[in-house]
Amino acid sequence: MTLVEGVWYFLESIKNPESLLGTASLSFAMTALWDDILHNDQLIQYVAPIAVDAALLEGVLMRTKDDPNASDVVNYAPFTLLPSVVSSSLLEQAYSVQQDFNLLVDEVSQNTAFLESTLASTIKVDDFTAQLFKIYRQVLKEGVTQTVVLGINRSDYMFDQETNSTPALKQVEINTIAASFGGLTSRTTAVHRHVLNVLGKFTEASKLLTNNPSKGIAMGIAKAWELYGSDRAVVMFLVEETQRNIFDQRCVENELWKRNIRVIRRRFKDVFEKASLGNDKRLHIDGEEVAVVYYREGYVPKSYNKQNWEARLLLERSRAVKCPDIATQLAGTKKVQQELSQPGTLEKLLPNKPEAVARIRATFTGLYSLEMDEEGDKMVAMAIADPERFVLKPQREGGGNNLYGGELKQVLEKIKDSPERTSYILMDKIRPLPALNYLLRAHSPLKISECVSELGIFGVYVRQGKDLIMNKHAGHLLRTKAVEHADGGVAAGVAVLDTPYVI
Repeated sequence: MTLVEGVWYFLESIKNPESLLGTASLSFAMTALWDDILHNDQLIQYVAPIAVDAALLEGVLMRTKDDPNASDVVNYAPFTLLPSVVSSSLLEQAYSVQQDFNLLVDEVSQNTAFLESTLASTIKVDDFTAQLFKIYRQVLKEGVTQTVVLGINRSDYMFDQETNSTPALKQVEINTIAASFGGLTSRTTAVHRHVLNVLGKFTEASKLLTNNPSKGIAMGIAKAWELYGSDRAVVMFLVEETQRNIFDQRCVENELWKRNIRVIRRRFKDVFEKASLGNDKRLHIDGEEVAVVYYREGYVPKSYNKQNWEARLLLERSRAVKCPDIATQLAGTKKVQQELSQPGTLEKLLPNKPEAVARIRATFTGLYSLEMDEEGDKMVAMAIADPERFVLKPQREGGGNNLYGGELKQVLEKIKDSPERTSYILMDKIRPLPALNYLLRAHSPLKISECVSELGIFGVYVRQGKDLIMNKHAGHLLRTKAVEHADGGVAAGVAVLDTPYVI
């Protein structure tokens, strides 16, 4: 069963699970489905090693912290013992809005006036965003050399649910650069299917949806490579100095090799030392012409020193297709996310698309500006008075950057009268209903945890000039973490890989 077929199968067979089960019953099912297993210690001790072996067999792997650049000793990537329950209506909603978000990100990236006005305050106080914006302006001044645009993003959601209310899909953020784990999540489903089979849950195992984001991501890269127009050119993965998550990237890479598209892996350091542009701005490195630069690096300040910023500028000035280009990376900033939630903004960016606007807006939670004005003063005071209601978010990707509770209050009290506050946005805290599960991590004790999950949908689009060549969703990623961890993803060592069990 394909992913799309599976989603529609569930929607047709359980047309409206909330109305059939009732809100309380659905909530109970979402938190208590595996109770007969979770509270059976003997069964857990038996099945957990089987699950770990299954992960190793399926290639759900990461390099170790002790030797992050070598594959001669590896271990399994952290994952849940059992799949987590997700409402079919919420999963379908997340999929149905992804193409709208693809369109929106693309429109924002093309709207210079919007990016200029939205980020005007932020670039005065946030050096990282300012450096990105400096490159953006220089490339615009020189003239963009490549009309093909490739976007690979992931829109992340949590299921907001106050007591006895129907769960609602609310967007956490959209990642427009280096959206990861499309590869490993493609292999996690088979692990959970095996675990359920071992536990005698054959019917439940058969219902797990097939999911292969790495294939969809590779399809987008392959289309951009094709439009570049040279079968001798390569795709270059721009990678970090430390490459623990290489197997996730290899899943995408191998899909390209299957299409006879050659792939090379280089770091910013390699680009600075060895890359060059010809008179026609074609990018060459180590004798290879580069058709597509796929960034799995470059989303946090620590990625850059003076040489790396020069390398980034070289890449942006080149004729190679960039994924993302600098404008698309800016479109994924938290300040842009906050501005998109303002009344009338979506309508201006997506004129004559009222259905898309409605679908997007339905996923927004409260997002608030901290500009140096009366409204910003009001929001700062409100957050200091009630810090448990909000999340304070800087212009950063990669997880582990957000501030909560006492820490949020402490930071805001320190910067409340400073323009530095405009480098943050304020967001209503999303409150999902916790469920019990076991989070399997190498060298960690086996214990039951109260957990919450985050659903990501991968989107891929390709535009050539003004023509949208491709616009699709490419699969999902479910990550789960213990409730005591407020922030952080799998790479940050907090969340673990999961599989949705759709009801």
